[in-house]
Amino acid sequence: MSNIIYIGYYFKVQPLQPAVEILIAELGYAGFESFVENEDGVTAYIQKEEWNEAILEDIQILNSNEFEITYTFEEIEQTNWNEEWEKNFSPIVVDDVCAVRAPFHEKFNTEYDIIIEPKMSFGTGHHETTHMMIQHILKNDFEGKSVLDMGCGTGVLAILAEMKGANPIDAIDYDNWCYLNSLENVERNNCKNITVIEGDASVLKNKYDIIIANINRNILMQDMATYVSCLNEKGVLFLSGFYNDDIPMIQKECEKHLLKFEEKLERNNWVSLKFLN
Repeated sequence: MSNIIYIGYYFKVQPLQPAVEILIAELGYAGFESFVENEDGVTAYIQKEEWNEAILEDIQILNSNEFEITYTFEEIEQTNWNEEWEKNFSPIVVDDVCAVRAPFHEKFNTEYDIIIEPKMSFGTGHHETTHMMIQHILKNDFEGKSVLDMGCGTGVLAILAEMKGANPIDAIDYDNWCYLNSLENVERNNCKNITVIEGDASVLKNKYDIIIANINRNILMQDMATYVSCLNEKGVLFLSGFYNDDIPMIQKECEKHLLKFEEKLERNNWVSLKFLN
């Protein structure tokens, strides 16, 4: 992985919200895979082989009159990434119960303590969607449940699921760097019941009591039938990675597969939904 080159875009945004959330979503659709929010805006990363000079042409918020957004970009060696995270990655605590921190942070006095080295993976807990998924896991029963973490990123949700008693757990991501990073973080947290798999929904073959899918709207819509086919009777499906405005589309697709809406969480216009099979 050391020979992979990333392009880093440094966006300055005024006002920050909700512009940063919208920008991240649009960049995600365009192929950017990792984001670091800061006091000035957001830094976004894309592999050079996935990049082209017109990559920002379809990013509509850049043309909005409501926000002032400027940017610069440069090539970044992936080997510099650990240093970047040490400068930018702050620990978080969700609902005073679960901490997500890097190895160089001090331990929190929380029931669940997750240590991750995020590197180029998405899903540190900082983004609203990951934060809400952590909340779902914290307040639902995972004891003895079989779980799929689809689009696992750093593996943080799968790790918390094991801490909550889930077994067995499959953590899947199509991105090789996320796959490798999840393997490292699973080992770092002494998890024994998590199998990390590189791939997309086409590799799914097991059945699960709980499926966690924190991906973007288009992938969720595309793969919903596959998720449902892998969900046990009376199973639970947690979805995130989309906005309030996307709920009717997502809900219609879920209802088409006879899933019943149970709960909605919302954070800065991002939402997470719970459905029952």
